[in-house]
Amino acid sequence: MEDFSNLVNWEKVFDQSEKFKKQEPFNFGYVENFLEKEFYEKLYENYPKIDDSWLESFHINKYMFVKTWSDVDEKGIIGEGDDPSFNEDWNKLKRYVQSEEFIENFRKFSGVPVTKLKEFKLIAYKKGGFQMPHIHHEGGNTLIFTVFFAKNWEKGDPGATYMCTDVDDDESIIFEPYNLDNTMEVFQDGPKAAHGVRYITKDVVRQGLLFTLEQYSSETGWSAGDQSTTKKKRETTAIEIE
Repeated sequence: MEDFSNLVNWEKVFDQSEKFKKQEPFNFGYVENFLEKEFYEKLYENYPKIDDSWLESFHINKYMFVKTWSDVDEKGIIGEGDDPSFNEDWNKLKRYVQSEEFIENFRKFSGVPVTKLKEFKLIAYKKGGFQMPHIHHEGGNTLIFTVFFAKNWEKGDPGATYMCTDVDDDESIIFEPYNLDNTMEVFQDGPKAAHGVRYITKDVVRQGLLFTLEQYSSETGWSAGDQSTTKKKRETTAIEIE
């Protein structure tokens, strides 16, 4: 069995468990020093530069860069294989996120019955990047994570994923972190789980990793449907917000 010790700072994670479960109007959490320092620095130094291997995702509701994992099936579901375009440290992180130990720990942390890794991809924002506030509402048995890899982020600057109460009110932000150096945000999907990214005006790059854990059954599939279903739901939500 592969040794995954000294990767995640689980003490820091579980310190935030009760706070996550008591947040209103939806469950969300924030953990500083999420990854063990030595491992984090290796990932940070080998975070892929934005190049032609990234998808430039531009829409009226967002502007970002996305680098997906190579082992993804026709429905957009992550496989169990490594990706040779990432170094061994990144592949090890992905294997750990996909492990039963990691998933079980976040079941305990959140109380959400997640059972499997569904998405694992890099998300980066540059100058001009943003994402309008939105709600997925694809299924309550889903946890959505962002791990930040951006040093020296200035307090008050946009770039982090914020949590809010109203997709139509710019003043409804209830949480937006500014320490983006080895920190992690997680929220439980649901009808009130509004979030977004404010417009970035400085010449900076907000590096991040996005992954989702979700309840899965071999008989009924994903609790929120496969990625093709999810994409249609998100496109419909985007149209409604516009």
